Amino acid sequence: MRVLLASTAGAGHYNPLVLFAEVARSRGDDVLFVVPPGLADTVRAAGFDHRIGADPPAGELDALWRRWADAPPDEASIIANREIFGRLDTAAMLPAVDDACRDWRPDLVLNDPCEFASVIAADRYGIQSAQVAISRADVELGSLRLAAPVLEPYSDGIVERIVAMPYLSRFPASTDPSPFPITRRYRDVLAAPAAALPDWWPNDDRPLVYVTFGSVAGGVSIGALACRAALDAVADLPVRALLTVGRAIDPAELGDIPANVHVEAWVPQSDVLAHAAVVVCHGGSGTTFGTLAAGVPLVVVPLFADQPGNARCVAAAGAGVVVEPAPGAAATDRIGREHAPQIRAAVQAVLADPSYSRAAQRVADEMRHTPSVDELLSELR
Repeated sequence: MRVLLASTAGAGHYNPLVLFAEVARSRGDDVLFVVPPGLADTVRAAGFDHRIGADPPAGELDALWRRWADAPPDEASIIANREIFGRLDTAAMLPAVDDACRDWRPDLVLNDPCEFASVIAADRYGIQSAQVAISRADVELGSLRLAAPVLEPYSDGIVERIVAMPYLSRFPASTDPSPFPITRRYRDVLAAPAAALPDWWPNDDRPLVYVTFGSVAGGVSIGALACRAALDAVADLPVRALLTVGRAIDPAELGDIPANVHVEAWVPQSDVLAHAAVVVCHGGSGTTFGTLAAGVPLVVVPLFADQPGNARCVAAAGAGVVVEPAPGAAATDRIGREHAPQIRAAVQAVLADPSYSRAAQRVADEMRHTPSVDELLSELR
């Protein structure tokens, strides 16, 4: 079988596809990625055959992201889903995925649900497609509906055909009921056992708090603000803390780093989660549900997009505490050092009450009892 995988930029969009690519490759299937230039080095380092699409015009894209940062949530969703993912990214990537579908002739196309060009191309050539979820199903259906006005001109009825495609999700049904008629859950099995962390805290066996605000937040000013608030929150606690800041934040921007905190650009999430007692994050789907899959409780500080909804799922499951500083405000107004006491109190509450860990373990057990990716690929042959 030939499997084509297509992603928009961003680790949270690309990473869920990697498991499918690795499993397909291990089965002897031919695998081809089509990605934007920003993912070229990543997919190349992973050893996958790939083609590189185009980026949208930089000036127009940058202007939209600036509008997004200052917009209230509803307007920000339209900017991201309709104007950026639906209009600019689709137009930029369509030539590359159309060429791949026409001359490579895949049997199956797997896309991240924000990447529409590959679905449009697959639809043109009668190739089976399936979406690999990056967020909760209701959020992704809402995002698709927002993008519909700029997608329908490519092909009448394309949006409803996307809704009818198989929707593949690693998120548990208990926290993610799906409106997609063909929803298949799978377990996100790690390719290798978690590695030991370096000895960043010699002779210190206090609980480990992992702090991360993801790859997207790190690229805008709100990322540095959130990191600084979290540093202040854990500074006086009897814990070890690991803060990952991504490639876009210079740790020097953050000011003084508390003695109990170690800062890295990036650490494999699976390695950290094997040792963490609690995760402090923004509620991005990859981090949130990856943490729950590991049975680790959370403190969620939602900043934008699907994060408030993910935070509510965590709270409803009893698997963590939500710190929501300023709901409804523009992204750049939602977090600051003044919120450190709230984050500190939430971390203390989760560490002190074992019910949060037990609830996270219940969700992890549910996720472990879903089918494997290999089983899903066999169904899609």
